[in-house]
Amino acid sequence: MRAGFKAVSPGLIALAIWGVVTGIAMVKAGLTETQAIAMSLLVYAGSAQLTALPLLAAGAPIWLIFTAGIIVNLRFLIFGAALHPFFRDLTWRKRLLLGYMSVDVSFVVFMSRFADAPKKGTLEQRWFFIATVLSSWVVWQVTSVVGIALGAIVPVSWSLEFGAVLALMAMMLPHITSKPILISVVAAGVTAWLTQLWPLRLGLLAAVVVGIAAGMWSERRVKPKVKA
Repeated sequence: MRAGFKAVSPGLIALAIWGVVTGIAMVKAGLTETQAIAMSLLVYAGSAQLTALPLLAAGAPIWLIFTAGIIVNLRFLIFGAALHPFFRDLTWRKRLLLGYMSVDVSFVVFMSRFADAPKKGTLEQRWFFIATVLSSWVVWQVTSVVGIALGAIVPVSWSLEFGAVLALMAMMLPHITSKPILISVVAAGVTAWLTQLWPLRLGLLAAVVVGIAAGMWSERRVKPKVKA
């Protein structure tokens, strides 16, 4: 667990900024403090929350709000499939809880360390992952409450969303350590830019799919051939 806390700690800075920004955005969208705290606890997904807020403010139908949130979070299907071999022996209740607590930074840190492990599902791996998701959950909830408290004070003109984007970039850039990862990031970024006007944030899903496909393709291309 100490190793997990240490590995995820740099990413928690970006997560904290994102949490404050999301907390402020919830209040600015018209939610009461109680509603905002409930959304933070029940949804626990910054991108889905920020996607739902303008739809809530516009009075969109509930089915559209849920659809948009699901589409934005479809990347967690990919994350879950990658994590499944490590937790397949746990009960469905425990897997459901870990799935709820999983976030992007915990997935990146965990897979960077254990993706190529010859044996999956060890106690070391599970407690490492628990440490990353638990610390992420605590930081998110605390900073969201801070953002909710600041929501009535901070003016919209401050554009704090841009600061959150910079923080996320600072968290991502150190992980670009190979050519396949670089190709994946560039492909995802270009796709996200080209599809930014798509409805329901479908461009985010397209960027995830294209980025993964480009990374897998480039990994096969640069993989050294084994001589017979």
